[in-house]
Amino acid sequence: MPKIVFIEASGKEHVVEAKAGESVMFAATGNMVPGILADCGGSCTCATCHAYLDEGWVDKAAPVGEDEAAMLEGALDVRPNSRLTCQVNVTDELDGAIFRIPVSQY
Repeated sequence: MPKIVFIEASGKEHVVEAKAGESVMFAATGNMVPGILADCGGSCTCATCHAYLDEGWVDKAAPVGEDEAAMLEGALDVRPNSRLTCQVNVTDELDGAIFRIPVSQY
């Protein structure tokens, strides 16, 4: 199983095993990773699963889609490597990927 690394704004690290094909958001919420709120349950309507995908991993994830880009416009502190974790599916290529969680989702 691929492992995904989540790093809280405080620096605390969470390494979780994820099933290929599930969203990174489900991997986080299923392992109770703080800071990935997922208020909409993964339907890409709230941006509360926003995280920063480390630069070395950006090209290994599917590109940002139209719906995700629209939702990111309303997220806090958006950066070029911002992703909604509900829109990133776990793949074997993402084994070891690092997602940094912002200080706040609101």
